[in-house]
Amino acid sequence: MSEVYIYDAVRTPRGKAKPDGGLSALTPQELVKQQIDALGERCGDIAHAPEALLLGCIGQIGDQGGHIALVSKLHAGLPDATAAHSINNYCASGLSAIGQAAAMVGSGQASSVLAGGVECMSRVPFMGDKASYYTDTSFPFRTRYIPVVLAADRLAAAEGFSRAELDAVALLSQQKAAAAESNSALIRSRIASGTLQSEECIRPKTDASALAAMAPGFAALQDQYADALNGDRFEPLHTLSHAPPVCDGAAIAYVGQAKLGQPRARILAFAESGGDPIESLTAGFAAMEKALARAGLTLADMDRVEFMESFAVTIARFLRDDRVDAAKVNVSGGHIAKGHPMGASGAILTSTLLDCLDEADGTLGLVVVSGASGVGAAMIVERLN
Repeated sequence: MSEVYIYDAVRTPRGKAKPDGGLSALTPQELVKQQIDALGERCGDIAHAPEALLLGCIGQIGDQGGHIALVSKLHAGLPDATAAHSINNYCASGLSAIGQAAAMVGSGQASSVLAGGVECMSRVPFMGDKASYYTDTSFPFRTRYIPVVLAADRLAAAEGFSRAELDAVALLSQQKAAAAESNSALIRSRIASGTLQSEECIRPKTDASALAAMAPGFAALQDQYADALNGDRFEPLHTLSHAPPVCDGAAIAYVGQAKLGQPRARILAFAESGGDPIESLTAGFAAMEKALARAGLTLADMDRVEFMESFAVTIARFLRDDRVDAAKVNVSGGHIAKGHPMGASGAILTSTLLDCLDEADGTLGLVVVSGASGVGAAMIVERLN
């Protein structure tokens, strides 16, 4: 396999998934086009002539239907010869797209690929595709679909987390995100879109007392999904403040061979993993271990880590159980503060990781994502000076 490089990776700010949200007036293909145009300005015209566009997106209906990668390719004016692939790997989709791009480049199938994701949840809501799987009772109990927040509550109970531990990571996410808005180095690859200049979902006035006063928000789901849970009951802990806000966003990375220009980073390892659907949100941990093993590295070697805050329990588990310096993790805040545009998230975290490495003058970085029903992916990069 040839070496594979990320020449650049850009992202939108995240806008609230509301009719008046900061990105709601822009179509998903327009969000993608703006990121591709930004890459063209930063990397040169070669970024406008990729051999493929790989785009993660979960809600592939309505405004995101009709093969959203192809629609985006046409809207962005990419060459006719550019192949297009729309990818749905739940919340890992954006990182899976970059991983597939790396595989294409490394194997010689392509010299350059644009890869990332988009999700406009103001246009296509969570579970908006109304898949029959969501309610199909023919599946065995352990493989039936349950909403991710319900899986998060079940995981928190099984792992013995307290409400105070969840509050602590939620508060830290908000504090870091608010501070990052005034650090130009941490947001240098964030591209203003439409009228939105900054992260719209951050709640900078969040404090410990406000978090502690909130009631659990998802207890009723245990009744709604009682059949899928097969009698399993557990204490609900997560509130709305422990959950990433639904939002709109997009991100694109330019992945290619050597000698195309000056890359920002080299991809050292990429891994995907399935996981126990009952535990749901733990597959990212398995993918992380695979990626570290493939690179011959440990968490201690990482200068920066972007770990998807799927819900508070995931980041709390990572910080508690893995040997990692918390000061190196999600240094500009995480999903709990900034939001989760599902199919775009892995690509957004990739762009964020590169900025965080630059800001710290670091070398090695790791991004980890998890999704519903046992979906996970991870990637390790080496920053290049």
